[in-house]
Amino acid sequence: MQIWKQLAVSLVILLVGLAAWVRFVPSAGPMLVSAGVPGSVVALVAPSAASGDKGQGQGRGGQSGTQRAAAGNQTPLVVTEAAGTALVNDRLNAIGNGEAILSVTVTPLSTGNLTEVLVKSGERIEQGQVIAKLDSDEQVLAVAQAKVLLDAARDKVERNRRLGNAVSIATLREAEFAEQAAELALKTAELDLTRRDIVAPSKGIVGIITVNPGDYVTTSTPIAVVDDRSQILVDFWVPERFANNIKVGQEVSAVAVAQVTRQLTGAIHAIDNRIDQASRTLRVRARLDNPDDSLRAGMSFSVNVRFPGDSYPTVNPLALQWSADGSYVWRVVDSKAERVPVTIIQRNSDKVLVDAKLEKGDMVATEGVQRLRDGGEVKVANAPAGAAEQKVSSAQPVAMTVEAAR
Repeated sequence: MQIWKQLAVSLVILLVGLAAWVRFVPSAGPMLVSAGVPGSVVALVAPSAASGDKGQGQGRGGQSGTQRAAAGNQTPLVVTEAAGTALVNDRLNAIGNGEAILSVTVTPLSTGNLTEVLVKSGERIEQGQVIAKLDSDEQVLAVAQAKVLLDAARDKVERNRRLGNAVSIATLREAEFAEQAAELALKTAELDLTRRDIVAPSKGIVGIITVNPGDYVTTSTPIAVVDDRSQILVDFWVPERFANNIKVGQEVSAVAVAQVTRQLTGAIHAIDNRIDQASRTLRVRARLDNPDDSLRAGMSFSVNVRFPGDSYPTVNPLALQWSADGSYVWRVVDSKAERVPVTIIQRNSDKVLVDAKLEKGDMVATEGVQRLRDGGEVKVANAPAGAAEQKVSSAQPVAMTVEAAR
């Protein structure tokens, strides 16, 4: 194609684009007129804009260029909502496992064959009560023999003392030493005989007995498990951020999973001395009274602990804005916008907890925030009469619950 044809085609395309711009952009006509383009030329494409050089023509929608400029600079219209407050870290819910306050596995102190089992499973026993016996014939004979030897040693000492100076001091001392040895031998024999009785080291409820008379048992054979269930200890784990807030003696409430309609109260019994590195939790033990013996070791409990908590302002999620410096919101005070930096603490479906210099009732812009500038004038669309003196009190504190389970 020849060069003049290319220039002609380019000129036609340029004119068509210019004509489309003038027709569809309301401010294009006045701009061309102000640039020196004759109004008659502009009127060929957009007659309504031809008189823009006189400042009297009306643009699209009956609005002049000056009016449109004024409309572009009008005060931004925003919708506001009052900031509220919420309490976090004020309670802790955790699942724990129950144990008897004292649980003992009873084992024999010596080996032998069982001759009697004197208690039944589920029976309540007292401390020191004999629950089983081992064969003791050999030990009975040993006690009898030790008594005979002790009597003989005592007689010998008495005879030497009656003889007086006829017996040397060495002979008398030898007889007295023999008497003391006989006394020790008798005590040893009596101790061996006593250990043939298997006694309960504590009071409580006897568990299932797995041995029978005639069984051969050793010092490691469990005879029975005795649980003192007058109180139940519940072990649970809390996040490490509560480590400095939880104290021994602090009140707790609990519900047994098997008894959901019954509310239990207790206190913190013990706190572990270190954080578990794998789970980043702290082991805590609570104590619950069990006067009616309705709770059992091994039951699971839902434990609730209350704390003073931390109060933070809350805003509508739509109010949050972001910049290179971080997140912020627009607070409206006396019809002026004020930029307030915020740090997000916790997100919920309808509220966001933030760390910021906001008070409950402060009006925060939620819509129309794109044109706001710090210190600029704003118009509140939803402001009732006397809104400058009115504080919105409907924003109620929202209590936040932390669930903890290992």
